[in-house]
Amino acid sequence: MHRDLGNHRKSYNKSALNEQAISDNPLELFQKWFYEVETAEGIDEPNAMTVSTLGLDGYPKSRVVLLKKYTFEGFIFYSNYQSEKGKAIQADPRVCLSFFWPNMERQIIIKGKAEKIAKNLSDGYFESRPEGSKLGAIVSDQSSVIESREVLEVELKKLEEKYKGKEIERPDYWGGYLVRPVSMEFWQGRDNRLHDRIRYTLQEDFDWKIERLAP
Repeated sequence: MHRDLGNHRKSYNKSALNEQAISDNPLELFQKWFYEVETAEGIDEPNAMTVSTLGLDGYPKSRVVLLKKYTFEGFIFYSNYQSEKGKAIQADPRVCLSFFWPNMERQIIIKGKAEKIAKNLSDGYFESRPEGSKLGAIVSDQSSVIESREVLEVELKKLEEKYKGKEIERPDYWGGYLVRPVSMEFWQGRDNRLHDRIRYTLQEDFDWKIERLAP
């Protein structure tokens, strides 16, 4: 198998990223960019992000999950704590989040540490989910090997009968993570591959150091 993709090129010229137009806090810039992407056309799930962890096998692994909330503390997503991702975070909480928004020719790369959020916060989000999503979280032993898809469908039908007319409570093994950023890099595509890259790095006094990186 062989295919040369060297001719796949495009010109980036939709915007620029200048130090004079950014905030001292990267979370404020994130909020601005997210709003601009969310209100523009061309992205179905602007909150889709890649979460990278260092696995127990020593290999890094990346997967796309959905960002469910962001605050000045950081970024929140939800998962099965016993999944491959959950076990990796338990062993090493250092993670990387990345967003790619091609409609705006932008990327954001976030380094930080993940921690479980309070149980009542996970309960509140779980309660807001559709019934099918709640049952799906219970029926799936995430990341484990299963014999077939039919196994999941049979178990789902059993749970549908079990919880018919009853409240579906959040299982202890499912909940949220808060990623507290220590570094946030904003990437804006520019002409001739001379892209703008601005990096914020958290300092010991909790101020952010701002630097421009070569593309």
